Amino acid sequence: MLQDNKIWMAQGENPCYLLLNQANRHGLIAGASGTGKTVTLKVMAEGFSDAGVPVFMADVKGDVTGMAQAGELTDSLRSRMEAFGIDEREFAFQGTPCRIWDMLGGSGIPVRVTISDMGPQLLSRLLGLTAVQQGVLNIVFRVADDQQMLLIDLKDLRAMLTYVADHAKEYETTYGRVSSQSVGAIQRALIAVEDQGGDIFFGEPNLDIMDWFECDSYGRGYVNILNATELINTPLIYSMFLLWMLSTLFERLPEVGDPEKPRFVFFFDEAHLLFNGMPRQLVDKVVQVVKLIRSKGVGVYFITQSPSDIPNEVLAQLSNRVQHGLRAYTPAEQKAVKAAAASFRANPAFDSVEALQDVGTGEALVSFLDQSGRPSMVERARVLFPGCRMAAADPGIIANVLANGYDLMGKYEEAFDRESAFELIEEARAAAVEAAEEAARQEAAQKEAERQRIEEEKEAERKRIAEEKEADRLRLKAEKEADRLRLKAEKEAEQKEAEAKKARDRVVGNLFNSVVGTIGREAGRQITRGIFGTKR
Repeated sequence: MLQDNKIWMAQGENPCYLLLNQANRHGLIAGASGTGKTVTLKVMAEGFSDAGVPVFMADVKGDVTGMAQAGELTDSLRSRMEAFGIDEREFAFQGTPCRIWDMLGGSGIPVRVTISDMGPQLLSRLLGLTAVQQGVLNIVFRVADDQQMLLIDLKDLRAMLTYVADHAKEYETTYGRVSSQSVGAIQRALIAVEDQGGDIFFGEPNLDIMDWFECDSYGRGYVNILNATELINTPLIYSMFLLWMLSTLFERLPEVGDPEKPRFVFFFDEAHLLFNGMPRQLVDKVVQVVKLIRSKGVGVYFITQSPSDIPNEVLAQLSNRVQHGLRAYTPAEQKAVKAAAASFRANPAFDSVEALQDVGTGEALVSFLDQSGRPSMVERARVLFPGCRMAAADPGIIANVLANGYDLMGKYEEAFDRESAFELIEEARAAAVEAAEEAARQEAAQKEAERQRIEEEKEAERKRIAEEKEADRLRLKAEKEADRLRLKAEKEAEQKEAEAKKARDRVVGNLFNSVVGTIGREAGRQITRGIFGTKR
């Protein structure tokens, strides 16, 4: 309940006010389950909204949406009004202006963040990477920047990791060594993020966190409710988003010193999920941001069961505290109760340790900063009730809230996937495959041409040899035929010569014979004449 720049939160022997000019000094709402933390959260958020301070909170159990719906007067509330001295005729039950956001594709304005906006340092810390692996991730982001490849979603980061690993030798002299083991470790860590909804959370359109810094037409700050009923089962994404919000606000908001009221207030419900198993480096980052974001006019309030859920370095920064009852059944729990009680400025009127175990639902030990910035003496007090509904809002009210956020729904509803690292790498890979295939085709064509050339040369050689053989055969045949004809001619010539000779011989013989015969006859005659002495 807002009263003169302060939120009336509770009533003990004295009223307990959260001063708006001290609200950016951060705070804590703690207590066991069922002790009234959600009611305290609603009262505080309602006060900030009425003061024109936008608020962010995660709806883990599904009942925070009741802030959008006006509460109703019941007998229980009537008796509480009497206890607080509130006239029911003067109290107005009303809901606060709300917007519902969702990171996992459920009901609400979609929330998306790009990988580039998350950055390598925050990703490395959230993924629990070693120093070497973080160095590799830094190289991947640097190569992406130098190659003008946008890292928007997980598939972009996965593709970029593979790309850098494939070209590790080329980049080693420029950026440093990239081992396949480190790339593999990062890829495995990303599987956990993807399984928890990172494939939905990382993308575009990217959330402009300044859309949360808005007030309605009456000047009341919007209560931005993150639908976390499913998100709570994915603590890695939940932690990643909350830390991104803090880091982004710290980087984007200007220094404002100590304003009259915060510019914005974050409520981190189930804060133990943020810190369970968190690496030391990440705790240091949270401590740094929580320390410094106060000067940006931002208040951070953690809601958890026990203060021991929060690291001491962070706890030391939480000055405005509402501590509901704690249960102490074990030595460790008793130690936690004593530590929680010791964190308050003691009140001689009661024992804080006993009071923490004795306070009932709706009661708490309360200590806020006073005007000088000092913790006030702890009060055992009853927390006020909100003007909104205690339980979850009706479906019709939620539908109206979603409809009233139509402009932002139109801005963020449709996811789009523009050309980024994944597409560029796939195009380059496809081009490389096509070039390789073309080179293979050209090489095959060259080989085929060479084969054909060799085959043609062989065929030509075969033809030449065949022609030479045929020519030789014909030459030999011709030579043989010529020899045959020559021999035949010679034989015929010899035969003719023989025949001529025979003819000559016959002529000579005949002549000889004739001569001889003549001579013989003449000789015979002569002889006869000689013998017979006769003449003719």
